[in-house]
Amino acid sequence: MIEPVIVVTNNPMSKEKLTKSCEVDYIEGTTIDVFKKVRDYIHKGHKLLTHPLMSSIKPNETPYRTVVISKNSVEVLDVQSLNYIEEGIYSTEKFIKRFGIPNWSEQILEDFQLIDYDLIYHAFN
Repeated sequence: MIEPVIVVTNNPMSKEKLTKSCEVDYIEGTTIDVFKKVRDYIHKGHKLLTHPLMSSIKPNETPYRTVVISKNSVEVLDVQSLNYIEEGIYSTEKFIKRFGIPNWSEQILEDFQLIDYDLIYHAFN
């Protein structure tokens, strides 16, 4: 890692594997809850370091999201970060409204945890 970060996630696998190397803010909730927490951080001066919709999986299909933001905050709002997270919230809400949320089996949920974690792992490395 180049700079200290905060990982905001609702993915138990990301929480487990990343807690040793960086600060993790674990959210017991939905993707929208994760995105709204990230938006709160951005309003406090943090910067988005990974795109909230960085996979090709439709936002209503995976229940897990891990987003990386700067640990250090500044006094100026990063408008680009705010735009990205707002677009992520809007897109996710739109897909959920149009297509609903699938009722996945436990095995598929574990697969989605691995995919989400793997994306962030590779972003770090």
